[in-house]
Amino acid sequence: MVSPSNYPLRGLLLRSRGLFAVLMLAGVPMHPGVGEGSESRQANRLATESSPYLQLHAHNPVNWYPWGEEAFAKARRENKPIFLSVGYSTCYWCHVMEREVFSDPTIAQQMNEWFVSIEVDKEERPDIDEIYMAATQLLTGRGGWPNSVILTPDLRPFFAGTYFPPVDPGGLPGFPKVLEGLHAAWQ
Repeated sequence: MVSPSNYPLRGLLLRSRGLFAVLMLAGVPMHPGVGEGSESRQANRLATESSPYLQLHAHNPVNWYPWGEEAFAKARRENKPIFLSVGYSTCYWCHVMEREVFSDPTIAQQMNEWFVSIEVDKEERPDIDEIYMAATQLLTGRGGWPNSVILTPDLRPFFAGTYFPPVDPGGLPGFPKVLEGLHAAWQ
């Protein structure tokens, strides 16, 4: 886990969304694993996207797709649910989930095997964000980012939440258990 002592910009970035966005656009690494050395990891489909937020996920072990027909067709063809993640560059918890959850090879393996995973930048696609944030609010009574929504292959939401931690916190299920439960329910 990143601590303030080995990550001096963290506190400043939390207080200054504008500076955070400027640093992101300039390519300054915001957490370990991004920047030097991350290029050696194989890139996924987000590597060719123009969004800095989608680029942040380009070297995750998750087989991410951008929003589009390629992902939808794969979900229909393989009869897999879609894991939709909607976030944005200056969202603190979006970065935490990217670093702690989507960068974890074991969690990525579950996602890749059981779901078609799509990442969306809410600032570039406010239309998608609006639809699925409304669904999250209807399903859970609240919302926020990252917005994590499970969809049928025909894009109908049936489960939603926001940030899911990589481990079980205080009796609640962490993301791996959430994925296991969703996979079992889908089966």
